[in-house]
Amino acid sequence: MSWDWGIDLGGTKMECVVLDGDTVVLRERQLTPRDTGYQGIVDAIIALVERCAIALGRRPERLGMGTPGARDPQTGVMKNCNTTELNGRPLKEDLEARLGIPVLIANDANCFALAETHLGAVRARYPEARVVFGIIMGTGVGSGIVVDGRVLAGHHGIAGEWGHNVLSPDGPECYCGKRGCVETFISGPALEAWYRDKTKRRLSLPQIAAAAAHDHTARQTLDRLHRLFGQAIANVVNILDPDVIVIGGGVGNIDSLYTAGRESVLPYLFNPRFTTPIIRPALGDSAGVFGAALLARGTFKEALLG
Repeated sequence: MSWDWGIDLGGTKMECVVLDGDTVVLRERQLTPRDTGYQGIVDAIIALVERCAIALGRRPERLGMGTPGARDPQTGVMKNCNTTELNGRPLKEDLEARLGIPVLIANDANCFALAETHLGAVRARYPEARVVFGIIMGTGVGSGIVVDGRVLAGHHGIAGEWGHNVLSPDGPECYCGKRGCVETFISGPALEAWYRDKTKRRLSLPQIAAAAAHDHTARQTLDRLHRLFGQAIANVVNILDPDVIVIGGGVGNIDSLYTAGRESVLPYLFNPRFTTPIIRPALGDSAGVFGAALLARGTFKEALLG
């Protein structure tokens, strides 16, 4: 039986994991060399894989990789990466040429959803779930969709880009070029900025949540989160109707999201009741790299092959 190799490529660190079933055989991290440009990042990935291969005495047969963006299945180049050195680059092809093995690439939120489905909270609590919507709500807002155990990539490679659905065309400007994206309303920085604009005080989101019992504006900030989260999630449920929703990221640590936030879904839903479980993740910051390894297990297929 072959081992599953995965790399989680982030803006500050990259991590390699090798799985034998559910067992971690090896795990190694290093910094992402942003100051060396695209070629330096590729070289670092190659070096990390080769170093792990030497330590284990065997090379991977294929490699899964989670990235802070997506590979366009029609053009073969990376896009929407906040590690901007990757954008417009044929990362998959370059790695395959150097490593001599197939490389499967998916967005980090897809990897999160995949890991929580097969190894984390969904497997533990709702193992019969066929459609899983996995959300990352933190500095940004993203998501991944798993259907029958496989990541859904989509025709353009953007399936699950929930954070860039427009909630209000007159809303705040988003880095993607649109206005009023979900991310501009309910990401951690967006909520903190809304509170700061009202009070001229700079508090972190956990501090805002802790102050809500005695601070009227803090309470308003959470009410805003609940209402807009409900509206945004209802849009997804109306289209996808998942069996379970799992929330990762710092905003997902806000307890009231699972009570008041959940109650805010129904007014926007095309159904008389809302019974979909909304749960916390089980894998923490391990989800991304575990999901990347699961890509190599055959749980991912691009809509269009280059």
